[in-house]
Amino acid sequence: MGEHMRVDEDGPVLTVTFTRLEKRNAVSDEMFDALRAALRSMQERADLRVLVLTGEGEWFTAGLDLQGGFARGLYEPAEHQGQAFRQRYRQLHLLFDDIEATEKPVVLAAQGPCFGVGLELACSCDIRVASTTTTFSLPEVRFGAVAGSGGTTRLTRIVGPSWAKWVAMAGQTIDADRALQIGLVQEVVAPERFTARVRELAADLATIPAEGMGLAKLLVDAAVDLDRTTARHLDRIAVTGLYDTGTVAEHRQRFE
Repeated sequence: MGEHMRVDEDGPVLTVTFTRLEKRNAVSDEMFDALRAALRSMQERADLRVLVLTGEGEWFTAGLDLQGGFARGLYEPAEHQGQAFRQRYRQLHLLFDDIEATEKPVVLAAQGPCFGVGLELACSCDIRVASTTTTFSLPEVRFGAVAGSGGTTRLTRIVGPSWAKWVAMAGQTIDADRALQIGLVQEVVAPERFTARVRELAADLATIPAEGMGLAKLLVDAAVDLDRTTARHLDRIAVTGLYDTGTVAEHRQRFE
């Protein structure tokens, strides 16, 4: 998949690993292209049930590679730079939206610092696991910019306005324990157990019936924007649909 990223299949689990250690896993155009390809495989293949995104080395990612494709906007005439960057950021929006909409679990396993676009990527995933050495930051504001790929909006939905302002507006870095406290991550694991725990979690997710899990993901995401009555109607419609197709009866036998 290229020199900056490795993609591994282990049965139903597809793992994408950032391997650009010399750049602190700064995300290049090549890495985004590889991530899109891996996501397409997940969406098209029924045998792939879980996607894990992780990194190799001390960093999950330091953020965007500003010496790569994104830097091209800097060489546009001043009056065109805004448009150039909007187009580039739109590509990231579409990728992160696609990750969020995938009806299969996407696990972000941050084994080290997760900065900038890495945190924006994390916020588009369903489950976030961090090592005790992980820190999270949106440093763009310190450079006179903002997180432009949906990071501020998704972060706010996850942790609420107060903590989102602490990270995105005040440019503060938070550690793994704080991330767990505010709900940014669901689990924090010691480095020596990190890889094993992520594999264990992914293997467990792969055993859950795909139809129910996919619907649960859609219902949770929809509930954020819907009124309570409509959301409850959707819950009821979804579960009765699973019973009507025989899905529940088929899988219930495992527990009898």
